[in-house]
Amino acid sequence: MKLLYSNILPMAIKEGKETIAEAINSQIQLADRIDIAVGYVSRLALEEIDMLVEKHNIKNICLNLGMYFTEGMPEGSYHTALRINKKWKNLGIGEIRMVKAFKYHGKLYVFYKEGKPVSAIIGSANLGVLKLEANNRRQYEISAITEEKYEVEEIVNHIEELKKSNVSANIAEIEGMPLIYEKNTALSGIELVTEVPKSNVEFYKRCASYASFRLPLKVPSENERYMDDGKHFTKSNVNVCYAAPRNKRKSRDWYETQLTVSKEITRLEGYPEKKVPFYIVTDDGYWFKAHTTSDGNKQFSAVGDELIMGRWLKGRLAAAGLVKPVNDTQADTEREGMITKEMLEEYGCDNLYLKKTGQTALDGDGTPLDVWMLSFKQIEEKGEEE
Repeated sequence: MKLLYSNILPMAIKEGKETIAEAINSQIQLADRIDIAVGYVSRLALEEIDMLVEKHNIKNICLNLGMYFTEGMPEGSYHTALRINKKWKNLGIGEIRMVKAFKYHGKLYVFYKEGKPVSAIIGSANLGVLKLEANNRRQYEISAITEEKYEVEEIVNHIEELKKSNVSANIAEIEGMPLIYEKNTALSGIELVTEVPKSNVEFYKRCASYASFRLPLKVPSENERYMDDGKHFTKSNVNVCYAAPRNKRKSRDWYETQLTVSKEITRLEGYPEKKVPFYIVTDDGYWFKAHTTSDGNKQFSAVGDELIMGRWLKGRLAAAGLVKPVNDTQADTEREGMITKEMLEEYGCDNLYLKKTGQTALDGDGTPLDVWMLSFKQIEEKGEEE
């Protein structure tokens, strides 16, 4: 057995010693199969282990996560894990499992070569040790690596027990997975947008619905986003950023979004009047002014900044780990930043919901404006509140 360390001042790694991350990386390079059982994992660590599996041609991998089925899993990590699990399953090289029988807090790594387990790491380090972030950069871990045959085999047997169907299941088969929704930071600090307390949001959720509308989101399927004909991009109001740029030298901002509402909806009684501003409170706690414009009252957008609506909508999907913001949409030839039907289905909603709360709030000049609630999922009304 050999100890492995963190490298954190004032306890910097000593000469001749090895960090936990260095040991995991070096063992992966020598292995062709990996079994991992940990309590927690970060989104970046999931992407890192997937990269290492691909880089070193690992033929089989099983990652078992131990704490989330009971405590809840951050949605960004959850959707990233689902995506990587699907990739590994499709390639026939492995899976990501979730312990469901109890809270599992162990941290074990076993490395195989040509069908035989050759080494194992045990200690305090979750998989996040592979990719340090702000929340674990100053967190000291200690582990040990062993190549003793009986010790390695005992760890192997323990992990095999964790894989049994009465203990864990493939993450895609888990029903009722509790999720911890992550903050959409794309609107933080943006002018014309205010964050409101959770109690305010709950108040507006409880308000009776004086009018409500379902706003479908028009997006292409996964396969359609690779079409060379650019016309369908502009038909997708969420992905208008991929349309031809207004300035040939500058790409459209990825957050640029046009919510185009059909006349079947805009003609319904109670729909917001054209060019009459109103306040929006979102189900995740943002507040900004909006209006409807254009021919047939079809454009639904924020007042004063055309990126606000996109920052709210796409920011939610990015926070959930379903897409990554793109710096240059014209350079995104693979269209990895394009919002698709599959992304919305995985998020659990392909519509927005707009509800008139019956409340008003004063504009800067003292004019009372209606307050509407905008949400990704329909709000269950719990009763009227005046």
